[in-house]
Amino acid sequence: MSKHIFKLRLNASYASTDNDIASLEVQVLDNNEWTAFDLNPATPGFLIYVYSIFTCQHLYLRTNAAERNLVFDSSRGAILVEASEDWFLQKIDVQFEVSLASGSASDESIEYITSRMQRCPVSKNLPENIDIHTSVVFNNG
Repeated sequence: MSKHIFKLRLNASYASTDNDIASLEVQVLDNNEWTAFDLNPATPGFLIYVYSIFTCQHLYLRTNAAERNLVFDSSRGAILVEASEDWFLQKIDVQFEVSLASGSASDESIEYITSRMQRCPVSKNLPENIDIHTSVVFNNG
């Protein structure tokens, strides 16, 4: 039985205290090579689904961090999604590392932000029987 594995990564910089995106680059691992993610009519539907999970979590990371007065300078993120041979989700691992322009992330803030990320509309509708892990690391300047 063969699993379907999807890996995407992003690099972003931000432009305001609301963590608005100044620049964003998303790449997908394709045949062991990172290539630019190109959302177009030929993009496979399941890859779009993985991208939607990733960008939804990124949005909730940015907005909920801003509520906690954590202002982003830049971030790097990665998502790994495993699906069964029959395309049923089995595992999702989302990781972000954020360089802060200002603010300091307490353990309480990190817990709040990661719990909110898991409540984004796409993540909220994921099956309950899969292995989901979300982590965020904040670095000062």
